Amino acid sequence: MPEEIEIRLLLDAIYLRYHYDFRSYSPASIKRRLTAAKLHMKERTLSALQEKVLRDPQVFTKLLQYLTVGVSSMFRDPGFFRAFREQVVPELRTYPSIRVWVAGVSTGEELYSFAIVLREEGLLERATIYATDINPEALHAAERGLYAIERLQSFTENHRLSGSNCSLSEHYTAAYGSAVFDRSLRKNVVFSDHSLATDSVFAEVQLASCRNVLIYFDRSLQDRALGLMKDSLCRRGFLGLGSKESLMFSEHAASFRDFVANERWFQRC
Repeated sequence: MPEEIEIRLLLDAIYLRYHYDFRSYSPASIKRRLTAAKLHMKERTLSALQEKVLRDPQVFTKLLQYLTVGVSSMFRDPGFFRAFREQVVPELRTYPSIRVWVAGVSTGEELYSFAIVLREEGLLERATIYATDINPEALHAAERGLYAIERLQSFTENHRLSGSNCSLSEHYTAAYGSAVFDRSLRKNVVFSDHSLATDSVFAEVQLASCRNVLIYFDRSLQDRALGLMKDSLCRRGFLGLGSKESLMFSEHAASFRDFVANERWFQRC
């Protein structure tokens, strides 16, 4: 199919020109995102888009938003965060300092969810959180911690279902149609570019979250990403995955045991 050839050539061009590697992402996901980009950027073909991407870094920056930014929500899958609060946090209390890696942080909803639970459980002051993504624009948005006020209703309900005894409003200030989350939540956060496709482990952590990221990868890239998680985690460290993600069939499955399997929490052996 000509379009499949165009996609392959465009992804090769992106890798050679900008060193972003999308070649092992799920073909269905990449096709869907590139089709949307082509339409919104008013290009007739992907070949025409490729020519502009190669010659104009600003066009690539715009395309990157379509390739990387996913749908997210604060305290998405509240049962996952309830399990974190009630079963993972007690284990983390045993460490004098805590290092957390949130991979594929996008615009920050997942990051603030972890930070809020750690604050409410009295652990945020001794935690360092590494928030990584391949999209610089998404990282800037995460660092700002600014979200549309109409999203707060679902955020608040998810927060309640995560087992909190206080109001989410204690963690943000609302004004002019937006809510900005407290700067203190990101005081110990390190924001950094990092690609699960090409980069290596950069720190030892007690907890790694890689949620709703693997679903966009093919099997080989899933194994690479899980290998990075495995190598970054200390013994008995914790790995959190998305509700549709699993360690089953991964070459690294034997390195983990189920911790709260129905909520996709695993522990490094």
